[in-house]
This record gives sequence, C-alpha cells and structure tokens, in this order.
Amino acid sequence: MASFQDRVIGALKLQAATFEEVENDASATGQAAAVVVAASVASGLGLIFWLGIGAVLRQIIVSLIAWGVGSTVIWYIGTKLMPGKNTQADIGQLLRVLGFAQAPGIASILIILPLIRYLIMLAVMIWTIAATVIAVRQALDYDDTMKAVVVCLIAAAAYWVVMMLFIAIGFGPRMYSYY
Repeated sequence: MASFQDRVIGALKLQAATFEEVENDASATGQAAAVVVAASVASGLGLIFWLGIGAVLRQIIVSLIAWGVGSTVIWYIGTKLMPGKNTQADIGQLLRVLGFAQAPGIASILIILPLIRYLIMLAVMIWTIAATVIAVRQALDYDDTMKAVVVCLIAAAAYWVVMMLFIAIGFGPRMYSYY
C-alpha cells in the first residue's frame, strides 16, 4: 500500500492505479478529506489578499460540502442511471477517488501571483477535470473513458444549477468575486 504522499503524487500524475488503490482502501477516506481540505486551504490562501481570512474558512466549508454532494451525485448517476457492465461502487469509493482528484487544487495557492493568476486557475481547473474523469472511470469500473466524461458532464450541469441558486440567493457573488 502506497503512503499518503505517494497517493497524492499519483493523483497529481493522473495515475489510474493510484485511484484504483484509493478506491479499494476504505481507510483512505480520511486521506481523501485531507486532500480536499489542503486544496481548499491553498485556494483560500491564494485569495487571502483579495477576500480576507474568511475566504479560507469559506473555501474549506464549501469544498467539503461540494465533495460530499458531488460524490453522491456522481455515484447515483454512475451506478443507477449509467452503470457499466462491471460497475459496482458505493459512495465511500466515490468519496475517496474524488477527494484525491482534488489534489491539483493544491497548486491554487499560486493564484496569489497576479500576473499569471488566470492562467494558473485555468491549468488547475483542467488538471482537476482530468483527474476527476480518471477517478470516475476507475471507481465506476468503466471500460471506456467517454462514459466517465459523460457522467462528469451531467454532474457538472447539476453543480452549475446549484451554483446559480446560490448566486440567486446572494451567497455566490461574495464568495466568487475573484473571478
């Protein structure tokens, strides 16, 4: 079994074997939560000069909630609406792999650099999407990556709807004013 550090590095390198290992290790849920928190702290620290110290706390809370809800949504879509012929997954497995898929977010601390902030944000977003697709493919035991992409797109659409609701009630703009 790989160390926590090796798992984070494997997730950063988009190694399918790392996601497979994490999926099958029920004791790795705490590690996955640590990755989510580390990525959210990095993002919050990157925004601290623009949004203050409260940005870090808000980022942690929102990230943990999004991780749990997103994992549940992807589990439901992937196991109930679009299962593969070999799909057998529980929410814990999705929590673990999707937690580690947030590892690229640790680089978000670099958004503190004003000249390349948007480039870093774009790179982290693309890297995280790639990690998420690989994590979903492994957790749902899909034979092809395109099915994982479709599941992620459906989940992203659901996320977008929820974010628009947050913005409509006034929570979103304050949190995401750095975009």
